[in-house]
Amino acid sequence: QVQLVESGGGEVQPGGSLRLACATSRIMFSLRRMSWYRQVPGKQRELVAEIKPGDSTTYADFAKDRFFISRNNGERTLYLQMNRLKPEDTGVYYCKAEKFGENPEYWGQGTQVTVSS
Repeated sequence: QVQLVESGGGEVQPGGSLRLACATSRIMFSLRRMSWYRQVPGKQRELVAEIKPGDSTTYADFAKDRFFISRNNGERTLYLQMNRLKPEDTGVYYCKAEKFGENPEYWGQGTQVTVSS
């Protein structure tokens, strides 16, 4: 059964760090472009970062130089290292496996990140 399970969210003070993980199964992980999205209060879900099978990455402007996406193909796990967190980073963070050939996209259930003093 296809699974994308995020972990690592929580509450942190401004300036702090969190590392999110997305453990996957049965999605041909190593062949897929993988992404992190987030939904902050009052806004639509937005792309945070993506990583291609060859490890090239793309970041949203707000994530550049603070967030770092990586993948471990052997563990079939996607990561997002988030540094210098700000209150406006508060939201639910989702892992997404992008569509691959005839195979559909998949979303995780999300993990809450709260940045508050």
